[in-house]
Amino acid sequence: MNEKIALAPCNGMSPNGLVCRAAVGDFKKEHETAISICMGSTSADIENKNTPMLKKYPIIALNGCGNNCVNVILESKGVEVAKTINASDVLKNYDVCARDSFRLDSDGEECVKIIKKELENSL
Repeated sequence: MNEKIALAPCNGMSPNGLVCRAAVGDFKKEHETAISICMGSTSADIENKNTPMLKKYPIIALNGCGNNCVNVILESKGVEVAKTINASDVLKNYDVCARDSFRLDSDGEECVKIIKKELENSL
């Protein structure tokens, strides 16, 4: 991965939202070319002052659930998403699931590893 890539994790209050945020945090520690986008700030930017910055690098959206809020928010700002990962869709193929929106247990940490691997595979 030579060019910077922007990661936009779910900021929702579902267990998989937490999994997405943790996976992005871990991924960024291992890849100096990865940056993250604050979806709260992006959503609250009613004057679209951040939109030029959001268009600077390809974005991978990590949605926690089927509502795909990350994509909806970015598209409402006129920002194109390069790739979308839906944690709920990915994790349904595994025998682990996150159960808490605020803390990760061993299953939640395993979910983080799975989503991080999905990120790796998407590059």
